[in-house]
Amino acid sequence: MKAGTLVDSAAEAVREYIRAHGLKVGDALPAEGAFAAELGVSRPVMREAFHALAALKMIDVGNGRRARVAAIDGSVMAASIGHAVSTAQVSLVDVWDVRRTLELRTAELAAANRSDEQASQILRAARELEHFRDENERTRADTRFHQLIALASGNQLFFQIVRSFEQMMLVAIPKAWAGRVTSEDREESLVLHREVAEAIAARDPELARVAMESHFARSIGDLFRQES
Repeated sequence: MKAGTLVDSAAEAVREYIRAHGLKVGDALPAEGAFAAELGVSRPVMREAFHALAALKMIDVGNGRRARVAAIDGSVMAASIGHAVSTAQVSLVDVWDVRRTLELRTAELAAANRSDEQASQILRAARELEHFRDENERTRADTRFHQLIALASGNQLFFQIVRSFEQMMLVAIPKAWAGRVTSEDREESLVLHREVAEAIAARDPELARVAMESHFARSIGDLFRQES
């Protein structure tokens, strides 16, 4: 059997162990040696399997301590999406369109599920956008605005998926803002952000969805102009 196949099988055995034993985030796993003995593979094979799972953010491996079950991490999806864009398998417009589909739903859910503190944070993030003229600061603030909404949805998977777009947003948001050449265009974008935040604060899911739809319709239009 090829080494790669052994490593894959060993990694799958670790995943199955986690499932079968109902382990949760932070729970410790048996040592590499224990798995190696149980599976009948060498320690180097088991070590490579552990490292592969750590790269996928399924387990945390640290020097001098037992491996533990890791928390969900959108960075793995982010790397895959970034690779797809950089190799021209998908475009920024494709990414923006997928984001639109997701974020219409997160806006609805945030309006229904947000806490008072989350509503305040989202409103504050929308207002902060009005004060940033530096492109990097504005991009970070815009990214934070959307991540706060996803977090307020109450669905951790939505949050991690939206978070996975973060690196792409560092490129897409400046492109979208570059399409807003007049002060009226830029003010319109700020108003759209405020309308989303206010609908969420008002606990109005339908209005939140409509406001987010308007925001993305404009943003995607800006990107299409930049990409054409």
